[in-house]
Amino acid sequence: MMDIVKVFGINLRKYRKKLGVSQEKFAEMCGLHRTYISDIERFQRSIALENIQKIADALKVQTYELFMEGDKENDLHA
Repeated sequence: MMDIVKVFGINLRKYRKKLGVSQEKFAEMCGLHRTYISDIERFQRSIALENIQKIADALKVQTYELFMEGDKENDLHA
């Protein structure tokens, strides 16, 4: 069974690093707080639907991509 909070956090970190931005900069891009982004990336927080869309828009990815399980070994080190 997929742990959706973990999959989302891993994908968020992967795409954010691909953009080359810090958590703080990314939080500004989304209009969210840095600790909120940090909590998501550490699998400590569930995310409201509105914030999922803000995050996808800032990453310039389709929303569904944040929920797709990838190569766990590579994603954990992203």
